Parts: sequence; structure tokens; C-alpha cells
Amino acid sequence: MATDNQNPGNTLEKGRTRLSPPPLYKVILINDDFTPMDFVVKVLRHFFFMSEEMATRIMLKIHTEGAGICGIYPSDIAVTKVQQVNEFSRQNQHPLMCVMEKE
Repeated sequence: MATDNQNPGNTLEKGRTRLSPPPLYKVILINDDFTPMDFVVKVLRHFFFMSEEMATRIMLKIHTEGAGICGIYPSDIAVTKVQQVNEFSRQNQHPLMCVMEKE
């Protein structure tokens, strides 16, 4: 215990603050009929640091199921990833869409 110098005789107790982990968000790529499969693999490798094999597996899931999770991140990282992917897609004239949703 520490003593309060301004009020002698008073003691301060160490309080423990419990921090909860930040909420996590899924970053999801949405399938479309126009974006080439190799571009989706390129996005997964570049922005989500996936191996060729993992990127291909996720790309096929996106293609067959309509959407696929690329990663799960805290809010600020998820927002950044979504913005980067959407901007990169537009710059390369592809309609590939990236969204996020709370886990």
C-alpha cells in the first residue's frame, strides 16, 4: 500500500482494472462474376500475407460459396484492410468487394 503525501494517514489501495479484449471483426471478400481468380489470389497474398496454397483455397471458397473470410482483426485493422483491398480493386478496375462484420 502507498501513503498519500497530501493527506497523511490515508492509504491508497492498488486497484486492478480488468481490460476486456477489443471486439474482433471478420474481413470478408465477396464473390462477383467479373474479377479474375488470379487477382483474388493476388489480393489474399498481398494484403493478408497468405501462402499461394492458402490463398488459392480461400479464393475457391469465395468462388463456390459467394464469400470467404480473409482474417479476423480488431476494428482499426479490419477497417484498414477493407479500405486497402477496395481501393486496390478499383485501381485495377475490378469490382471485387471487401467488407467487415462483427464476429
